[in-house]
Amino acid sequence: MATWFLIVIYLAFVSLGLPDSLLGSAWPVMWPDMGASLGSAGILSMVVAGGTIISSLASGNLIQRLGTGKVTLISCLLTAGALLGFSMAPFMFWLVILAIPLGLGAGAVDAALNHYVAENYKAHHMNWLHCFWGLGATMGPIIMSYYIADHNSWRGGYTAVAMIQFALVLILFVTLPLWKRSAACHEPVSAQNDVQHDQAESVLLQTEGNVKTNVLHIKGVKPSLIAFLFYCGVESTVGLWGASYLVGARHITAETAAGWISLYYGGITIGRMITGFITLKVHNRVLIRCGQLVAIAGGGILLLPLPGALSLVGFILIGLGLAPIYPGLLHETPTRFGRGNSARLMGYQMAVAYTGTTFLPPLFGIIATQTSINLFPFVVLVFLIFMLMSAEGVNRILNQREKVRN
Repeated sequence: MATWFLIVIYLAFVSLGLPDSLLGSAWPVMWPDMGASLGSAGILSMVVAGGTIISSLASGNLIQRLGTGKVTLISCLLTAGALLGFSMAPFMFWLVILAIPLGLGAGAVDAALNHYVAENYKAHHMNWLHCFWGLGATMGPIIMSYYIADHNSWRGGYTAVAMIQFALVLILFVTLPLWKRSAACHEPVSAQNDVQHDQAESVLLQTEGNVKTNVLHIKGVKPSLIAFLFYCGVESTVGLWGASYLVGARHITAETAAGWISLYYGGITIGRMITGFITLKVHNRVLIRCGQLVAIAGGGILLLPLPGALSLVGFILIGLGLAPIYPGLLHETPTRFGRGNSARLMGYQMAVAYTGTTFLPPLFGIIATQTSINLFPFVVLVFLIFMLMSAEGVNRILNQREKVRN
């Protein structure tokens, strides 16, 4: 039963990833068709992310009342209905309205499943969980590219993804009894995850088992939150504006650009699958740092005046580099800041992460509208460097504490 239940959880995360990459891959043909401006995608992204923040903050109470299974089912139903509405929306106003349930559904299922896996499964499952998000995010642009190329219809792409979502809703409904059975069979394993790797850091901030009334006062928390802000900011900025950059600056066709963005998400997917195995041997801190450097290398390739075809290499490297960062940072939370503080910090981290998703892509949309889409590689590289600096700020605190202890 445990294996089948894990498959259900992974499928739910596929459904979370499917809508995330659709708007960016479809936008080059959507905005002229809807009579909107290029920068309007930033408004939609902000509304979706705002709904995500609200539902993620409310997810704790929802899970207590309804259980993880029902929250996941309702969330997927919301996103499926919103995507079907996108396919039929006559103009921009309706897209904005439909973006609200799309965001609400995404935030609740994200927080619910992350918490459930952190509590009931080992560390490599967290990487693989986010790998399946990447699978969904990779499938989205591929589906959209097919409908744009063969049917000249972004609406058909949204309809197809909505039907997949409704199929996943049916699966979740049928398997709803498994959630209670699985919870009864599992002991929380978060305290057992990667013990050998985590022992050095479990005393690092001397908060293990010591609940703080204000977790923001713990040293290292603020730079960690900033790292989450820029991680989600850069991931969503590349996903939302990458295709528009390829079409507007590199003169790639819309269907090819959508396919290339799917390879960016494919890099995240494959990277997380591989990272799930590597975490058994390599510390999360090393994987996070290496991922950041690889992503910066990809951003540097986009910034250089190279042939357009090499942009694909840059996008793939950014995806591969981003792969271990988010699940790695999430998994490090209890060992860095104390398990007694981790539940509250997990909520703060996800809220700040979604804040990055809410504001940084629209910020670039404003910049691109007022100046040029050609600034895309520069802005991406700036976000990546800020993320690296913030994560390394946490590591400096870790190193200082370890030296004092030794």
